Amino acid sequence: MNRNWSDTLRAISGAVDASVKGLEAALISVPPVVIVAVVALMALRVSGKGLAAFCAVGLAFCWFGNLWAATMLTTALVFVSVSLSLMIAIPLGILAASNAVVEKLLKPLLDLMQTMPPWVYLIPAVVLLGVGRAPAVMATMIFGIPPALRLTVLGLKQVPQERIELGQAYGGSPLHILTKIRLPSALPSIMVGVNQTILLSLGMVVLAGLIGAGGLGGEVTRGLSRMMLGLALRAGLAVVILSIILDRLTQGLVQRERADK
Repeated sequence: MNRNWSDTLRAISGAVDASVKGLEAALISVPPVVIVAVVALMALRVSGKGLAAFCAVGLAFCWFGNLWAATMLTTALVFVSVSLSLMIAIPLGILAASNAVVEKLLKPLLDLMQTMPPWVYLIPAVVLLGVGRAPAVMATMIFGIPPALRLTVLGLKQVPQERIELGQAYGGSPLHILTKIRLPSALPSIMVGVNQTILLSLGMVVLAGLIGAGGLGGEVTRGLSRMMLGLALRAGLAVVILSIILDRLTQGLVQRERADK
């Protein structure tokens, strides 16, 4: 594959690298105090004062702990990886929910993907794309697909049949029923899948510090390999803070969607 698809693999690696670098540069160009304030306001609106205070204090810890650039790089890696995962998982989930044959074919593959240890995903990524950010994103993308795909299928299958029949009675086309009835009804379940994909992707991105992805995972790896335990501890705490912030924000969105339903 490296010999015959070298141009394609280089193009994929270059596109992924450019996406991560562009988002990282955009995040770093914004003053940290602005990002802290925006995230705190989002948390205040989604979940209340407690989460807003935690976000402000946690991100301030990353800022004053000299880990701001690493935190922004990790955020960029997670955002690109999750975006690619959802671009694959949600359309496949819609197809599987509508076609029993596709669902039956995907089920053993998803079982296998969720059974394999995260380390296994790094091996083909490194073999095909080398070390750096591109293989980290590709491995993380594949690792994050199963939960979003499964929960998309589950949400679409749990849509009350009465709603679908009502749409059909009013002459709605299959596309209209999908976009106006099935997807809005399944949105809370889909958002749970997004939440799980974000958390799995964050864990994988941190693990990908071993293959030169950088970010907080790279800081943890550097601290442990050089016995700089203070650095490893600070970076580890920053990973925990970032994971809690992303988890609570997405959970807050899920709860709001359920409340609206």
